[in-house]
Amino acid sequence: MLNPNLDEIQLTKEEYERYSRHLILPEVGVEGQKRLKAASVLCIGTGGLGSPLLLYLAAAGIGRIGIVDFDVVDHSNLQRQVIHGTSWVGKPKIESAKNRILEINPYCQVDLYETRLSAENALDIVAPYDVVVDGTDNFPTRYLVNDACVLLNKPNVYGSIFRFEGQASVFNYQDGPNYRDLYPEPPPPGMVPSCAEGGVLGILPGVIGGIQATETIKIILGRGETLSGRLLLYDSLNMKFRELKLRPNPVRPVIDKLIDYEMFCGIPQAKAAEEAQKTAAPEMTVVELKELIESGTDDFLLVDVRNPNEYEIGRIPNSVLIPLPDIEDGDGISKLKDKLNGHRLIVHCKSGVRSAKALGILKEAGIEGTNVKGGILAWSREVDASVPEY
Repeated sequence: MLNPNLDEIQLTKEEYERYSRHLILPEVGVEGQKRLKAASVLCIGTGGLGSPLLLYLAAAGIGRIGIVDFDVVDHSNLQRQVIHGTSWVGKPKIESAKNRILEINPYCQVDLYETRLSAENALDIVAPYDVVVDGTDNFPTRYLVNDACVLLNKPNVYGSIFRFEGQASVFNYQDGPNYRDLYPEPPPPGMVPSCAEGGVLGILPGVIGGIQATETIKIILGRGETLSGRLLLYDSLNMKFRELKLRPNPVRPVIDKLIDYEMFCGIPQAKAAEEAQKTAAPEMTVVELKELIESGTDDFLLVDVRNPNEYEIGRIPNSVLIPLPDIEDGDGISKLKDKLNGHRLIVHCKSGVRSAKALGILKEAGIEGTNVKGGILAWSREVDASVPEY
């Protein structure tokens, strides 16, 4: 309802007090605050981006907020997902988010969708809302959100984060470009690491999520110049912003239905390849590795293919660090050959995926080895709880 009948919207005395700093802004005023109260916004995800934008949308007085998420709060979330607290660890994120939103503003209606957004449910979930804000962290859902917004003619407020960098834009608004004009095709699976693999500066989603909240409010108010047609790039490490111009692609494929986005992004194929890599090399459990280490034998070489900063967090005794990127570019293979000296090769990583990939590369170079099932996470859970999980 971006053009509501404002005569039907009333502010209470408490709301006049609550929103007083908005009301004295000529660009907002009573009319603008009524627009915010009449508006409905759907947030996909309550993670790093969803946390700050939900807090600020609630505080701004958005009348109806929908939240889509199916995850639970984890200790590793608390470094950046500021809507959640320690007491909510292990509980549904959407319940945690609703609890915090209503603490901030009891005048908000909060709709919860504890489900994975899919091609089967996306149109029904998106349809009732004026604006959709994409706080997801994976390509299949980003394409799904984009296509649902195009089909239903909804503005899509986009943001993404990785390590020290973020981006934001507004898609499908006032005949502007959509996400497929920026990224016509998804990158190959695994080319762009997730935050769980590559890390993220905790404050970064606060900046990008705040920008998304700002754009959402501007759309509802009909004020200012939005990021439609512009991609805002933020480099937090060097504190720089820059812009790229975006235009609709006149020959882009017509979006006339929702598709299988996992297949479109190559996820099933990538999972099959990962499984093939895992089964291509023999495996051993962390308990078997512990027994081997405690036996005192020195006829094996245990190689850790994680990154150096991960190695500093925690390590398995007697392991040697040779990061996967070094193995991929060939330098690590030479280093490994120097160290092997006829020893049995055992390889591990965080969970077993990167080590399987490393063994596939090494096999092509004529080096056979064994993969540690579950990696150092399994070691922490089953052998040595003093090793931190991350």
